[in-house]
Amino acid sequence: MRPLGVAERSAASGERSIGALRADDALTDLYAAHWAPLVRLAWMLVHDQAKAQDVVQDVFVASHPRLAELRDRGTALAYLRRGVVNRCTSTHRHRTVEDRGLRSVANDPRSLGRAQVASAEEQVVARSDGGRLISALRLLPERQRQVVVLRYYADLSEHQTAEALGITTGAVKSHAHRGLTALRDVLGGTR
Repeated sequence: MRPLGVAERSAASGERSIGALRADDALTDLYAAHWAPLVRLAWMLVHDQAKAQDVVQDVFVASHPRLAELRDRGTALAYLRRGVVNRCTSTHRHRTVEDRGLRSVANDPRSLGRAQVASAEEQVVARSDGGRLISALRLLPERQRQVVVLRYYADLSEHQTAEALGITTGAVKSHAHRGLTALRDVLGGTR
């Protein structure tokens, strides 16, 4: 195989830069249109504004190479949503490990201990009527919480929720039913 000539190399790099520009434009458009809703979705799953913003930022950065391959805007948005849910799950797992470590350090008489103060968003929600709902959501198993948040907060269809979580629509229905039943029990609502 012979090496590429100068003209052939420029043509090949020109094609790559056009694809990169398309991906950049797609990313810019998606970012402008969906940044805030994706951050709200992430916040409902991780309950921390800074982490929610970090999650969404990481998903946008990680999805850049993939955007050129995605055919339409709906597919790209579903891909971003699924990425946000997956990163929130990872963040939640990481937070669980951190909390375990902090509790062990706090229980150690030789440690200085660490006080954790709720974020401004958490304090506002805790003072409002929504605080009870957020507290109740935290009691749900992770998958049920994800389904309830995606279906009823993000207002996704069963199909979109299933796509975002990588599960079947039947599983979405089942988790939604169980989650709503548990929320009614905790919040004292009628069936």
